[in-house]
Amino acid sequence: MMSKDDAFFWEGAQEGRLLLRSCASCGEIAHPPLPMCPHCHGLEWGTVEASGRGTVYAWLCSKHPNQADDKGRIVVLVDLEEGVRLVSNLLDTEIDEVTAGAPVAVTFVEVDGQILPQFRMTGDSA
Repeated sequence: MMSKDDAFFWEGAQEGRLLLRSCASCGEIAHPPLPMCPHCHGLEWGTVEASGRGTVYAWLCSKHPNQADDKGRIVVLVDLEEGVRLVSNLLDTEIDEVTAGAPVAVTFVEVDGQILPQFRMTGDSA
């Protein structure tokens, strides 16, 4: 469910933009979105558009518990170039192809009527 603290993120995703929250006082980026800046305790926020580029920090294969033959999906923790981490899915990749530090780029995919940021591996070096 969308809250006032993360509405900007989901609205940006609907536009194909990966938005992050930045503190209006100190400029630090906070993700996940928080009501108060963890660096300076400011309460005013702006947004910055992320590059959408990053590297894989960690990953796992998530399978549905009632569908044993399901291939599953790869869930990744991505280190974005902006210095924060984002949890998402990795598309079009086999689990044995994923490595720590692998370069990835965001893409936006419609799932059940909602546009979600997902990632794909790139051939670029990070």
